[in-house]
Amino acid sequence: MDLLNTLVDKGLRRELPTREEALAVLATSDDELLDVVSAAGKVRRQWFGRRVKLNYLVNLKSGLCPEDCSYCSQRLGSTAGILKYTWLKPDEASQAAAAGVAGGAKRVCLVASGRGPTDRDVDRVSQTIEAIKEQNEGVEVCACLGLLSAGQADKLRTAGADAYNHNLNTSEGTYGEITTTHTYADRVDTVQQAQAAGLSACSGLIAGMGETDEDLVDVVYALRDLDPDSVPVNFLIPFEGTPLAKEWNLTPQRCLRILAMVRFVCPDVEVRIAGGREVHLRTMQPLALHLANSIFLGDYLTSEGQAGKTDLEMIADAGFEVEGTDTVTLPEHRADALAAAGCGSHGEGGGGCGPCGSSEPEPVVAAEGETSEARTDLVAVRRRGAGTDLAPNA
Repeated sequence: MDLLNTLVDKGLRRELPTREEALAVLATSDDELLDVVSAAGKVRRQWFGRRVKLNYLVNLKSGLCPEDCSYCSQRLGSTAGILKYTWLKPDEASQAAAAGVAGGAKRVCLVASGRGPTDRDVDRVSQTIEAIKEQNEGVEVCACLGLLSAGQADKLRTAGADAYNHNLNTSEGTYGEITTTHTYADRVDTVQQAQAAGLSACSGLIAGMGETDEDLVDVVYALRDLDPDSVPVNFLIPFEGTPLAKEWNLTPQRCLRILAMVRFVCPDVEVRIAGGREVHLRTMQPLALHLANSIFLGDYLTSEGQAGKTDLEMIADAGFEVEGTDTVTLPEHRADALAAAGCGSHGEGGGGCGPCGSSEPEPVVAAEGETSEARTDLVAVRRRGAGTDLAPNA
């Protein structure tokens, strides 16, 4: 296809595709899918080889969030039967992080529900970061605490944080339909605060919330403008007990096309397959590794992921290798720019990290017009790891 040859050439040169080209990727047929994966895979290998970066989530504070994000099981008014607990102590969080590091994770992502942290919360997280860094040489730490206030990003950086995650989630034009308690501009401001403080910015999206192809392209181009180092792609898991419980709009093929589009638009950025890969990609997960160079290991914030051992076997069986702590993730030109500027001016996450419920599957119409089944059988609420007495999945 002329389209794919053009996109590969642009990706190898770090040249931005046109919006029309990005939309055309999403509109390709299933007969063309392997060609799309192959083309985007060439771009992925140019900048990241066959390495897969492993990230591990630690949910520092679960549930009881005052925000009304429609996709989230921890939202205001959610009746999802998730774990609810207040802040983990620094030693508890560090112990939880150690399980992920032992499983091969290079980055630990510290996440807390809520609108944003108080200064006391930042101090608490700073102690956790310091504890993790003391015990795990070479491991990166990313904080994801919500909207930041002035000076908080600097405190996290001083404590040793490497990155800050705050996802845009969806397009600016549709943001108000998903969340009303804060704005799209608030999210952009927090990403920019993180960058200004010298933190590597991580910001991504959630696909499958009923958005159009144009919405997906809008948010990915907005991310390209923000220029984060990491772009997590979450696939909505429709939690029973949330407003989006019936939004089963994704097929494995649709997910692969979305990942390919993100790779073409953000060729030299760490693209991470985040929440929902097991539910929506299912047996097609190994193909997605040809598009993304990063995944979460084990469980998510409020839902269980596939077994950590299975993740590692999948990576090896697909012919990829786990990226070590002695390897720089980003291509040299981005890593050098980040180090020289002392910021993520050009920069993780877990929105839509897993649903619950056991309603009977019902046929729904997917984005391609195909019939897709609501696979609630693939979803399990997290009952192990942080906030419990059971061993984590890592």
